[in-house]
Amino acid sequence: MHVSAVKTPRQNAARIVLTGIKPTGTPHLGNYAGAIAPSIAQSRQAGVQSYYFLADYHALIGGTDPLKVQRSTLEIAASWLALGLDPAHVHFYRQSDVPEITELNWLLSVVAAKGLLNRAHAYKAAVDHNTQHQHDPDFGVSAGLYGYPVLMAADILMFNAELVPVGKDQVQHIEIARDIASRFNHLYQGDYFTLPEALVDEQTAVLPGLDGRKMSKSYDNVIGLFLPSKALREKIMQVQTNSKAPGERKSSEESALHAIYQAFASHEETLALSADLQDGIGWGEVKQRVFDKIDHSLSAARERFDALMLQPDQVEQILRAGAEKVRPQAQHMMATLRHAVGLRALNTAMLGSGGATKVSKPAQPRLLTFKDSEGFRFKLHAADGKTVLFESIAFADAKLCGQTMGQVKSGAALVRETEFGHELVLSQQIIGNGSASAIEVQVALAQLQDSLP
Repeated sequence: MHVSAVKTPRQNAARIVLTGIKPTGTPHLGNYAGAIAPSIAQSRQAGVQSYYFLADYHALIGGTDPLKVQRSTLEIAASWLALGLDPAHVHFYRQSDVPEITELNWLLSVVAAKGLLNRAHAYKAAVDHNTQHQHDPDFGVSAGLYGYPVLMAADILMFNAELVPVGKDQVQHIEIARDIASRFNHLYQGDYFTLPEALVDEQTAVLPGLDGRKMSKSYDNVIGLFLPSKALREKIMQVQTNSKAPGERKSSEESALHAIYQAFASHEETLALSADLQDGIGWGEVKQRVFDKIDHSLSAARERFDALMLQPDQVEQILRAGAEKVRPQAQHMMATLRHAVGLRALNTAMLGSGGATKVSKPAQPRLLTFKDSEGFRFKLHAADGKTVLFESIAFADAKLCGQTMGQVKSGAALVRETEFGHELVLSQQIIGNGSASAIEVQVALAQLQDSLP
């Protein structure tokens, strides 16, 4: 059986690292120290191709407030951008802007074992809670909650992510994604998906909240990331301390204030605070020092955040541009997977047994250049050699035409459905169109790319 190679080649063999950001609520200092700051630092490393997406479909599970989802999506996106995430050097997009992800979710759902999903932590926790309270085991459990790990697998496998930074409580989801990917590869006899690995940073900072417990919205003990200076100071002053008076020795290891300060201060500044605690500095003075450090550290980012919150059009444009950037890869993946599972044009050559015709070398679509009175063009012929699926715009010279055709061959163009068929988009410019459906063109381009050496 012939199996097409489907993995998109990576430039310079950079490792693909994918991070999902669930837009639920306003970010706080704990989010910054534990996820945002280390992730942005990682995005600047050489040899890493970073994907960051706002998991807004995931945010719908367990909540029915559309304004909250919209507001939180804006706040989360603005936060990451304000803190230095550069959309020009990473893939930064909104999950719901890439419809191929939900289509992949269904293809993975039909191969995911129910027993595997029965063991998922979130579902088991809901069942255990219901059992303890003598409810039906599935009381209040939606199909979305049950299938959450499959959608997460689709997020990861769509771009063949190799590393997925997660907390220890999320490692199981990566294992489920690996299991589903392996099963799909086995059932359809191809190397379709990379098996992802969980990237757990044992050194990730976990900040204490106002009451000393882990800073978490569920404990209602958080300190907002971009609070105005006055509100930030009020929150810092609420952090609980022990009853030791000024002059008494204090331990930095038992101090929530010290842990919060450490996330923003230099190594030398942290050592200095530890020494001052040993010397008996008063808690009021410690709180003021913590406030001064955080307020200064976040002041520039806070200004950028406030500006972005007043310009939602700018954030929207960045997210949509991010989706345009990743969709060619997603379309190529889905066109190949559709073909693999049998969702194909009925006039394509069939491979296999059961009376189907075996063809050793099926005909392939072709891209051909030509010249007319307006300049140089190229067109995509279907595998039958007669049907023209699309025709490009005219280019001033043959070199530019050839370069653009090469980009289309490599999968860099986006196929967008229109009222009369489709259009081809490259770098946000329409470079061609045709009356064929977008699906037909996507499949043809995927077959063309798979035939390349």
